[in-house]
Amino acid sequence: MVTPEHLAKLVEGEAPMEAEEIEDAEMDCPECGENVISVGYMPSVTEFVTAYKCQECPWSDTDR
Repeated sequence: MVTPEHLAKLVEGEAPMEAEEIEDAEMDCPECGENVISVGYMPSVTEFVTAYKCQECPWSDTDR
């Protein structure tokens, strides 16, 4: 099972300072049409990012 910290690291490339629970993003992947999940995390003290990751393909994005 993927932890919130691991999911954020997959999208960000580095481990976050803190991460919230993984949620269903209620959207379909623009590349393959499968389900997308999201996680909110803090890559630094002054920034909060929401990352989106497809469960079936490599697609990911953030709200930056």
